[in-house]
Amino acid sequence: GKTTLMQRLHAHLHEQRSPYYLINLDPAVLDTPFGANIDIKDTVNYHEVMKQYQLGPNGGILTALNLFATRFEQVLNLIDKRKEENLKYALFDTPGQIEIFTWSASGQIITESLASSYPTVIVYVVDTVRCTNAVTFMSNMLYACSMLYKTNLPLVVVFNKADVAPADFAMEWMDDFE
Repeated sequence: GKTTLMQRLHAHLHEQRSPYYLINLDPAVLDTPFGANIDIKDTVNYHEVMKQYQLGPNGGILTALNLFATRFEQVLNLIDKRKEENLKYALFDTPGQIEIFTWSASGQIITESLASSYPTVIVYVVDTVRCTNAVTFMSNMLYACSMLYKTNLPLVVVFNKADVAPADFAMEWMDDFE
């Protein structure tokens, strides 16, 4: 869902001829349907990190992000250079494991660095199909609230896969305060 959203944003901005920059921060993604201007995989080899530090998949992603965050100033410099070309948007595709990015030191460094330099909005993509259960829905809403309060940044909740399961039930639940 998240990668599809990024691909659609990429296609829309390209069609509108609106200047943008796309950054992939997911070291474990095999292939993206969009060409990233900056890709963490060009800097950090996820599989080598796992092997070198004897880590599992999540530990590998976290360590790769930590290594990348130490050089994040270079990413900001590249974006600054593009600002002179009327750059309007920088889109960041983060790892799908919410805990790895949201609650890690590297995720905080990246988010705060962006927010201190540019207007920043967080988009939290919720899997609509999995939210038809009230407990899962509430869990996602609590995640959204925790990200909102942790980052103190504007947050947009996006319900994906609405073609598979319409999000009407979620809208009703959000409107019903009881």
